[in-house]
Amino acid sequence: MAQSVKLADDIMALVRREADLHSRSVAGQLTHWIKIGRAIERSGNFNYARITAALEAGLDTTELGEEEEAAWLDEFTAKMAEPSTAEAAFFEKRKMLGKGVGLDAGGNLVYQKGDAVE
Repeated sequence: MAQSVKLADDIMALVRREADLHSRSVAGQLTHWIKIGRAIERSGNFNYARITAALEAGLDTTELGEEEEAAWLDEFTAKMAEPSTAEAAFFEKRKMLGKGVGLDAGGNLVYQKGDAVE
């Protein structure tokens, strides 16, 4: 049975671009990448459990091999791009108080009220 999954717009843009490039459907591209990812995780080139341990701070990243480190860095970068629940609450409170919620490309403080950025 088919199921729906919500993916971020930036991920979907990558999927669509690769799907077009390789003459695959979006579902076909996602299936392809899932199969590759699963094969990599099961391969003998690196131990995915070690990468997970490094993400959870249970293993020093200096103990990872080159391929493990690359996989860890990809996962770490993705995690750092998403605010934690505490961070989201902090900035929501600042928004409600009319205080700055970030910096623009020029380093200037950005204020947000409701959905509008000022």
